[in-house]
Amino acid sequence: MKKRLFITVTVLITITIAAEIYLRYYWGFCDTVLTQESNKFEYIAQPNQNRFRFRKHVRYNEYSMRSDKIKPTDKIRILGFGDSVLNGGVQTEQDSLATSIIENSLTQEYGENIRCLNISYGSWAPDNCFAYMQEYGDFDADLILLVVSSHDAHDNMDFRKVVDVHPSFPSKQYLSAIYELIHRYLIPRITKKKTEETDHIVKGKVFNSGFLSFHNYTQEKKIPLLVYLHPDKQEILDGKYDYQGDEIIRFCQNNNIPLIKGLMYEDVSCLRDGIHLNEHGQRVLANVLLPEIKRFLNTQR
Repeated sequence: MKKRLFITVTVLITITIAAEIYLRYYWGFCDTVLTQESNKFEYIAQPNQNRFRFRKHVRYNEYSMRSDKIKPTDKIRILGFGDSVLNGGVQTEQDSLATSIIENSLTQEYGENIRCLNISYGSWAPDNCFAYMQEYGDFDADLILLVVSSHDAHDNMDFRKVVDVHPSFPSKQYLSAIYELIHRYLIPRITKKKTEETDHIVKGKVFNSGFLSFHNYTQEKKIPLLVYLHPDKQEILDGKYDYQGDEIIRFCQNNNIPLIKGLMYEDVSCLRDGIHLNEHGQRVLANVLLPEIKRFLNTQR
């Protein structure tokens, strides 16, 4: 009896250790992106992170951008602002991000270290993005790119606590991969709570102030501003933007802001869920943006 119990316990311990190692080193559990609170723009990725999560490499530089470090040799800088659509999340390989593709393509074509910096985080709207730029500056940007979706029209900062409350915004790692799997993924699925990394959408009545702030700032500093309006799955199926998307379009038209309507280029094959781009979608985004970005850059050379 004792021998049988000993064998059972030994097998269970062995299986537990093997599962812990497998989850950590193959799937990247206990190595998720960590978040920190901000009294300026609600929350942001902690700086200087190099993660391997769900078989994808995820890096954040010293300014919490999902980009490599800023270098003195950088000649031209494009600031790409957005939410989890531009950010890609842990489901997107670092080199497969639209910003990485744009950066590599321009650097090869122009023979200079041209940067397309990815300043984004889950559920950020233009007011979050502008608050970030107020805090850190514009990094001598030659072009500012704002990637938005229709829901951003009324998604205003409210500084509701999400760090260590919403499962997609932890500030520290789990100590056990098995516990993380159970607590963060299995239990919420069983109780039917949404846990995937997605936008925390807050709808209000006021048009997001970040749009006008970016317009006024870029006009004053004489920095070109380009807006890309990304459609969600329902808008793609309907073949038109919803009323909030129409508000963004009218704002850009009334203020002579160059606007690219992603609805003309994206289809459902670009999405991994109801709104987020998969890696194919990131490449589509990059291919749409590159000609417009080059047009701006060529006028400055």
